[in-house]
Amino acid sequence: MMKTNRRTFLRAAGVTLGLPTLEAFGATATPQASPQRMIAINQDLGFIPKLFFPKGEGRDYTLSPYLEKIAAHREQFTVFSGLSHPGVDGGHRADKSFLTSAPHPGRASFRNSISLDQMIANEVGHETRFRSLSLSINAPRSLSYTQAGVEIPTIKSASDLYKKMFLQGDQKAMQEQVERLKRRGSILDVVMGQTKDLNRRVSGSDRDRIDQYQTAVRSLEKRLTEAQAWEARPKPKVDEEMPDYPSDKKQFFEMIRMMNDMSKLAFQTDSSRVITLFIGSVTTPGVNLADGRSIGGYHNMSHHGKDEQKLQQLAEIETGQMEMLNELLQDLKDTEEHDGSLLDHTMVLYGCHMGDANIHNNINLPVILAGGGFQHGQHLKYNDQINAPLCNVFVSMLQKMGLERDQFGSSTGSLTGLV
Repeated sequence: MMKTNRRTFLRAAGVTLGLPTLEAFGATATPQASPQRMIAINQDLGFIPKLFFPKGEGRDYTLSPYLEKIAAHREQFTVFSGLSHPGVDGGHRADKSFLTSAPHPGRASFRNSISLDQMIANEVGHETRFRSLSLSINAPRSLSYTQAGVEIPTIKSASDLYKKMFLQGDQKAMQEQVERLKRRGSILDVVMGQTKDLNRRVSGSDRDRIDQYQTAVRSLEKRLTEAQAWEARPKPKVDEEMPDYPSDKKQFFEMIRMMNDMSKLAFQTDSSRVITLFIGSVTTPGVNLADGRSIGGYHNMSHHGKDEQKLQQLAEIETGQMEMLNELLQDLKDTEEHDGSLLDHTMVLYGCHMGDANIHNNINLPVILAGGGFQHGQHLKYNDQINAPLCNVFVSMLQKMGLERDQFGSSTGSLTGLV
């Protein structure tokens, strides 16, 4: 597993970092508060409910077998039950709505809306080289969607992410990239001109569609402008070598570990403050366990039909998932900033769009929120049958990021008990 030492932090260049005030260097200025960040992780086969959800509620709840794996961080996470997205159905296909809450993702007429991460990125993304990072492991889709509901492609390898964040091209390569960005911008100018002309000759409903399209184009123009500005600035320099990302999908946990490590480095070097990670269990053919055994058919095991052998193997994999979450939380906690730890300033949303993969339902979703300065150490329990909107958690997260929002998706307000 990659580890990041203090020297890595100090050597980062071309970015704004929250470093301590050092009297030995004659520094007297008060350092700025560390920025707030967010990472949202979706494990697309969820968890066996009876092993995930705790007993009791409030601060005196009893940890479940899975939550025992992150018990060291009990005071820094909140576990929820009785949350879901109203109107979101479709089993596996609900992954498209995990961060948007757009209803009926399984229908042919489905149109997505902006995802939580992109709502945040639209406000803070200009402050970092990468306005957001959409990552995936063995997953065909992204969790991230633009304001127009367009899916943002994912980075599928920790090695590719390392190159993107830390490898600087030569002057010629940088200039060629700037020219490519300029060409894309000029094409968008032509497209906008054509849609303005078209607007005069179409019906009202078509005009609405064109307005949505123009909104998407303007958003892309803004991102291209930001990309041009960052292209000439040096990338951070880190001590870590580029990870040797496995090609074998069965190296599932090693893939997760590497993506988690790179996400932490992205936050630590202030390369981005908004990350999504889609852990694709459905397309993972099998999993190599820490003891050397290999378990096959992850998706098949999730449809266990209460078969004891399948349940036991599935529990082993899901326990490993929770151990990966524990590693991430510990690494964030161990990374110091001048006003706390990286975990103190990073919201970690971890969950799934299905409550029970065995029966493909989309209610009572397994969700954990860690870090970010919330009032944690509790189980917030809502009605198992008539769920509260998960988007209420999202509104609280938006507000924690400094966005003056009181509504997102299907929300009915912010979530009491977190702040």
